[in-house]
Amino acid sequence: MGTEGSTVLSPLWRGLPPIAPSAVSSSASCALPPRFEAVRTARKFTRTTLQQWDLPGLFDDVSLVVSELVTNSLRYALPAEPVGAGYEPAVRLHLMRWASRLVCAVRDPSEQSPIAGEPDASAECGRGLMLVESFSDTWGWHPLAGALHGKVVWALFRLPRDLD
Repeated sequence: MGTEGSTVLSPLWRGLPPIAPSAVSSSASCALPPRFEAVRTARKFTRTTLQQWDLPGLFDDVSLVVSELVTNSLRYALPAEPVGAGYEPAVRLHLMRWASRLVCAVRDPSEQSPIAGEPDASAECGRGLMLVESFSDTWGWHPLAGALHGKVVWALFRLPRDLD
């Protein structure tokens, strides 16, 4: 996520035990094209990253959450019409690991809330965020500020203590 990582994720730290946001022990990021094949790319990127971090046991839960967050960005956050020749809206997946936490964050160009009313388990739409809530320890979103436009939707996973 580069230098903007602390700024982009600063709202994530509210209400959690103190940890320096700048103390990321590992991070990885990938740009995703505005096509639904990007969900597969995001899962592959997640698998490779978790294997490199010696966290392959987290893949099922983390990849499900990553798939839902990326799908939502592709489905709801991208403009219907391309803005211009060669323009590809930025959807970016960030994975960050601290000693006790793993965060998945998806940045997209929309400033709209990912929450469209109360989720309804019987509805065709809206179940993805219910899965994100069920499989992660906490999740949220916030609009970006400054030079960055859009929002970040993130999910946090607490790592098992035996990984420390």
